[in-house]
Amino acid sequence: MRRLLLGCLVAALLAAAPAAAQSDAAWAKLVAAAKQEGRVTLYSASVGTPEHVTISKAFEAKTGIKVDVLEGRASEIRERLRTEKAAGRPTCDVMWNGTTSTSLEDADGMLEPIGWLPRLSAIKPEFAAKGSYIPLSMTPYGMLINTQMVKPEEAPKSWHDLLAPKWKGKILSDDVRALGGGAVFFMVTYDHFGREFHEKLATQQLMFSRSLQENQRRTARGEYPVYIPLTLPDSLRLKGLPVKAILPEEGSPYIFFALSVPKGAPHPNAARMLINYFLEEESRRVFVAGGRPTSVVGENSGIAPDARAIAETKLLGTTDGTRQEQMLKLATEIYK
Repeated sequence: MRRLLLGCLVAALLAAAPAAAQSDAAWAKLVAAAKQEGRVTLYSASVGTPEHVTISKAFEAKTGIKVDVLEGRASEIRERLRTEKAAGRPTCDVMWNGTTSTSLEDADGMLEPIGWLPRLSAIKPEFAAKGSYIPLSMTPYGMLINTQMVKPEEAPKSWHDLLAPKWKGKILSDDVRALGGGAVFFMVTYDHFGREFHEKLATQQLMFSRSLQENQRRTARGEYPVYIPLTLPDSLRLKGLPVKAILPEEGSPYIFFALSVPKGAPHPNAARMLINYFLEEESRRVFVAGGRPTSVVGENSGIAPDARAIAETKLLGTTDGTRQEQMLKLATEIYK
């Protein structure tokens, strides 16, 4: 029996060797072609966050391939892709966007299959690549308060606390009627708390603004005592300011960001090389240090306690791409 098992193992290894050699040769060819292309353009819907920029710069330094990063809200990125496609002048090579928008773009036939990459095996099985996109990093949402305007005992602890009369006219919010964190917050809380929650929240006269990073600064300056929904990892970059992140008792709405290659990408080889670098251990550490858990296998030892608290926060739920347009219309109806 042992000889039989040994024979089977040897046969399997011998069969795998040519395939591995073939994959290595194909990857070496892709890397050579990528260096010939010399540059790659990344479109990011993660506005103002540093991780994808840090990783892109590290890739550039390591490979000599220039990375151009263009940031915009999810709706802006999607419209730009459509415009480029219609004009027959694609610019984007790699898209970094939420899985809700990415899945819709995939369904619309806007994405290329990513194909085999050396680091695909590092993805946890439950987050296996979807063929045309790779769910990689999770973004959880919470609340931000100004600590000079809100006493500790008065700080909201749950999403429902925002319905208290004292917060009327005092809540700054990302726009729930547009793609982005506001839409994630709306869909997830609508599913868990119902329409009545949002009808009551709408009477609180939320001030909508789509300038994500500026909204955090406005809260720190004391223009508003509360801001929702806060991209929780951003709170790590607000140290020293009179603000505090709140992890709601019910849990955090969240969204995964994914990597994909739009059809007609002008630098397809550099695109796949960059995506593979995003899956490397050194890139995973960048995400986790910023409070963003990833789908890549690895240990989180050494992570700072505040980043760990965010990375391990209780989760409330995520969005459903098939209902995106329906929910945006509903949000517009409620928040007139």
